[in-house]
Amino acid sequence: MEHGNALTHKNGRQRKQAAVGLRHSESIKDGNRTEMGVIDPEVEGEADCPTLGSDSEVRMRPRVRRGIQAELGNVSLLLFLYVLQGIPLGLAGSIPLLLQGKNVSYKDQAVFSFVFWPFSLKLLWAPLVDALYFSKFGRRKSWLIPTQYLLGLFMLYLSLRVDSLLQRDGGPNIIALTSVFFMLAFLAATQDIAVDGWALTMLSRENVGYASTCNSVGQTAGYFLGNVLFLALESVDFCNKYLRVEPKETGIVTLSDFLFFWGVVFLVSTTLVAVLKSENEPGKGKGADPEETQGVWETYKLLFTIIKMPAVFTFCVLLLTAKIGFSAADAVTGLKLVEAGVPKAQLALLAVPMVPLQILLPVVISKYTAGPRPLDVFYKAFPFRLIIGLEFALLVWWTPNVRQEEGFPVYYYGVVLLSYAVHQITLYSMYVAGMAFHAKVSDPLIGGTYMTLLNTVTNLGGNWPSTVALWLVDPLTWKECQGAFGQTWASPEAAGLCIKAGGTSATTLDGYYVESVVCVLIGLAWWVWLGKKMKRLQDHGPAAWRCRLITVND
Repeated sequence: MEHGNALTHKNGRQRKQAAVGLRHSESIKDGNRTEMGVIDPEVEGEADCPTLGSDSEVRMRPRVRRGIQAELGNVSLLLFLYVLQGIPLGLAGSIPLLLQGKNVSYKDQAVFSFVFWPFSLKLLWAPLVDALYFSKFGRRKSWLIPTQYLLGLFMLYLSLRVDSLLQRDGGPNIIALTSVFFMLAFLAATQDIAVDGWALTMLSRENVGYASTCNSVGQTAGYFLGNVLFLALESVDFCNKYLRVEPKETGIVTLSDFLFFWGVVFLVSTTLVAVLKSENEPGKGKGADPEETQGVWETYKLLFTIIKMPAVFTFCVLLLTAKIGFSAADAVTGLKLVEAGVPKAQLALLAVPMVPLQILLPVVISKYTAGPRPLDVFYKAFPFRLIIGLEFALLVWWTPNVRQEEGFPVYYYGVVLLSYAVHQITLYSMYVAGMAFHAKVSDPLIGGTYMTLLNTVTNLGGNWPSTVALWLVDPLTWKECQGAFGQTWASPEAAGLCIKAGGTSATTLDGYYVESVVCVLIGLAWWVWLGKKMKRLQDHGPAAWRCRLITVND
């Protein structure tokens, strides 16, 4: 999933399997431990994983099947926690559109895009969340409760400061905005690690599959509330046109009001969870295995060992470079549409009819990625997504020509919606194929850690090109001075002289179009040479992806 704007609002939240610690049943095959033992010694080419100690024997217990009705309370709590997690992500996704309306530079947008990085980097501190806790308070609550309190307090603080940060005389304070919203995203990513881990013990084995549903539905709902709903209620034009009888000069809510409301919700709900919900002991009457507690150092050693494996290292390099060709389309298109006059609320609302498509696409595409070669789908969808990037550039070029005094005609939004739908099909084809391959090659003995590593690299491979793409828009844009003879717009100093002489700037070549073409060319080159190399990774046998897990007695 990609870094976001109103057109591609995935942000950095398309990750799964965030729990890094190994469960007991995953780390020891059939419950048998060996002294310096090697799994499958006859298979060559495996990497030696670090020694992992076990702190308890697996006890055989009679399994009591529990229907989902018996755990509706836990499912509802998980859903609510994931909704809360999506709120700060949605708010962070709405800020670039607000900044675009204040004529900030694309370099400023690039600086703010670092806000979306924590979900791509959370593997760096996930082992700490998994291994360090107060046992009396609960393994997951030790992180969940303080994190959500901090989220609430940050929102309350930001509600008092955000207007001054956005509406300074010299323009928005980008550094301060980035710092505060980065902290919100960092806390949301930490909360995500804790909630993902808690889901493993909060639900019984029979119902633990509902955790991923809660994750997907909850985060999507939270993002919708923090992004689409907020932008609609904050928009003066949208509120006056659809929600009011008499027009007013402000929207129904302001960013300050919205932050204050959710800050209070976070504080109250966190207090209720801390007081009323006790963390379930692993396996107590639930039919679940006890959670394995790994040391922080052992987990980091395990991650480093996995990365050193030649096939994994090659795959990670490919994942980090695969999305360069899409960076201009994904990161800049939505901002360019707002710059061209498309109301940000209308642009955000286009995400609503996409929800059914986003639900159905993974189901349909998974039928084609369930076989032994899921990356074939990734490879086939790649050039079509590049073509959509060029179509987005044409859409941005066409937008000013179709604009009318009363706004944009209905058929224009139909074209935008169709373009977005085709983009989503190609995006999800690549995403589902990638996730299927991750699941196929991940060593089942260390599946959680393995999957988290690959998903994190995938997310980072989408974030860094988006930041670079935003950063380069201004340097690649060519402008000239009009209305002042002999003046140019070649530098900030020359621009100042042009303005003093009564001139104005005129864009002769928009850097977005330059980026769009360059990115597509880079993407085509990647597809021709490196794309085939990625496809060949499917020919590697299981030994190329498997490391030898060594366990010792207590």
